[in-house]
Amino acid sequence: MNKVLLHTPDGVRDIYGTECSDRILTKDRIYGKMKSFGYQDIDTPTFEFFDVFADEINTSDAKELYKFFDKEGNTLVLRPDFTPSIARCASKVMLEDSQPVRVVYQGKSFLNTSNLQGKLKENYDIGVELLNDDSVFADAEMIALLIESLKSSGLSEFQISIGDADYYKGLCEEAGIDEETEEMVREQILQKNYFAAENIMTERLISDKYKDLIVRFSEFIGTDEALDRARQQVSNDRSIQAISRLKRLYQVLKEYNVSQYVSFDLGMLSKFNYYTGVIFSAYTYGVGDAIAKGGRYDSLLGKYGKDAPAIGFVILLDDLMSALYRQNIDIQHEDAPVVIEFDEQSFSESLKKASELRAAGKAVALKNRKRGE
Repeated sequence: MNKVLLHTPDGVRDIYGTECSDRILTKDRIYGKMKSFGYQDIDTPTFEFFDVFADEINTSDAKELYKFFDKEGNTLVLRPDFTPSIARCASKVMLEDSQPVRVVYQGKSFLNTSNLQGKLKENYDIGVELLNDDSVFADAEMIALLIESLKSSGLSEFQISIGDADYYKGLCEEAGIDEETEEMVREQILQKNYFAAENIMTERLISDKYKDLIVRFSEFIGTDEALDRARQQVSNDRSIQAISRLKRLYQVLKEYNVSQYVSFDLGMLSKFNYYTGVIFSAYTYGVGDAIAKGGRYDSLLGKYGKDAPAIGFVILLDDLMSALYRQNIDIQHEDAPVVIEFDEQSFSESLKKASELRAAGKAVALKNRKRGE
């Protein structure tokens, strides 16, 4: 037999047995928590027109999309991210009035990452979006719900790092950095290549004051005292307002009694261009990257014809499960089925007993004694 038929391509894998049932149980607990906050289900297509995502990711990241063509020659992509799809759908049918809209989604996303990165190319996501609410209370609800969702999975030791895209963008505006240069600098900072970021700004004649500040603004990390230090470094309204909102957000999170899970990181940036305000990520032991990501994207829905503020987050289930296993967290496994053996003479009686147990909510497997001989 051809060995190719027995193996999966790089970046995807089979999941079965206890690991598969653990994932489903964990996902269902998270889903239940999200529903308890009043979120309603939404399901968008696995593939979309390329243009739905084209403006929201960097040119280099666009190369990681799985692209193909329909019969009319339109470029289609497997979704790399749910948020633009939900923004498109919501703009079309869900924002007739000014009332908040809460949706929960789950499904697979796809990115053709380099094999050298060691990341999966097919990931299972579960997340929420809150539309038509631009308040700090919506920001707090998102972060509090993320914390409660992670706790429902059994995770207890984790941290939510919070930043604000407007602080960085305001700083770039104050420095006189144009949009093209900002994207180039941000891409290098995301890769932690600060030397390259500094070289770009030197070539674009950015003053040493702002060049140094942009390279080291990631040092503003910690409690709300870090926000005070960051405030002292800027004079533009956009960055100042971002700091003020984060400080107010911290006060609301105290009301939710979750502030112990929160820290601030103004150096947090995203490769997605659509984030406009608060951004956040969840980190824990045993996983090298964030297990959840989110933020505010108040300008995205306008692209699809309906201006509305929005904020959301996604939990990366594959990474969360890795953390749960590596931290030896006790997962309540699915009960093994009751096994009832039968033979030719006892089949009717065994089937009746199995039916009764199944009606009572038990999982029952019938086993033919003859087959086991």
